[in-house]
Amino acid sequence: MQENITTFDTNEDHIHIEFIVTNPKGIKHSVAGILDTGAPNTEFSDQFLVCADFLENKNETEILRPGLQTQQYGKIMLPSVTICGHQIDSFEIFVSQFEKAWGIDALIGLDFFRLFSVEIDYSKGTLRTAPYVNLLEF
Repeated sequence: MQENITTFDTNEDHIHIEFIVTNPKGIKHSVAGILDTGAPNTEFSDQFLVCADFLENKNETEILRPGLQTQQYGKIMLPSVTICGHQIDSFEIFVSQFEKAWGIDALIGLDFFRLFSVEIDYSKGTLRTAPYVNLLEF
């Protein structure tokens, strides 16, 4: 299994990464996301999921509560997502509303961290990731 190095901007307030998700039609989409070690599960904005053909439309009845939180209201299975260079098939995520001002499409939660060994080096601005089978080599 492979070890990957992903860079991030240490001047940002959060660890922003770009990654790829493949929709049910096989079309790949670039996703702007942040790592969120406080989120138990990965969440995608309903707006992105509609644009990427995962959902037909947003749930307009859900109202986003004020504050720095999301509003989860559903789950879907992504056929394939590639985060930090690691492809994960059949990855379940939460459908959520995000504030547009955040400028992101997804929060990568602890469900990702449970699959990989993740080393964050702020001095270098790097994420070093490897599947757990590589722990002895990591």
